[in-house]
Amino acid sequence: MSSARMLGLGSVLRQAALKPRGWIYAANALRMVVPKRGIKTQSLPPSSMTEILNTQRLKRPSSPHFTIYQPQLTWLGSIANRMTGSALSVLLYGYALAYLVAPGTFDSAHVIEFVAGLPDAVKYTGKAILAAPFAFHSWNGLRHLSWDAGKFLSLKGAYQSGYAVLGATAVTTVALVLM
Repeated sequence: MSSARMLGLGSVLRQAALKPRGWIYAANALRMVVPKRGIKTQSLPPSSMTEILNTQRLKRPSSPHFTIYQPQLTWLGSIANRMTGSALSVLLYGYALAYLVAPGTFDSAHVIEFVAGLPDAVKYTGKAILAAPFAFHSWNGLRHLSWDAGKFLSLKGAYQSGYAVLGATAVTTVALVLM
C-alpha cells in the first residue's frame, strides 16, 4: 500500500497532477495586477513601546497561587529568608553609607553613647527587631546549605528542618536579646 494512499492524499495528488500549469501562471499574473492591501505601521519611540507593554501586562490576570494554595512552611520560609536578607543588607549598607557621610556622628563611641541613653524597653525591642531576622536568616542559610549537600530533601525532611529553623530562631533570638 502506498504512503499517499495511507495518508488519504491520493485524490489531492491526482488533482495536482492533472491541473494545467497555465493556471499557476495566470494566478501569479492576477496577483500582480490586483493591488495589495497595505498595512499602516507607525514608528514608536522606545518609551511608548514600554508604556504599551506595561499597560498590556496590567490587563493580564494575576497568578491565583496565593488565593488557591494553602500556605506551606517551605514557601513561607523562602519568602521570609529573602525578606530578612534584604532587610539586613539595607541596614548594613545604610549604616555604612551614613558612616561615610558623617563619620563623627556614626562612630562606635557615639552609637554606644546614644544606645546607653535609651530606656531599657526600647533597647530590648530594638535588639529583638535586629536579632530575630539575623537568627532566622543564619539558621535558614544553614538549612539551604544542607539542601545543597543533599540532606533533608524529602517532604518530611523539609518540614523537620523548617521547624528546627523556627525553634532555633526563637532560642537564638531570646539569647541575643538577653545578652
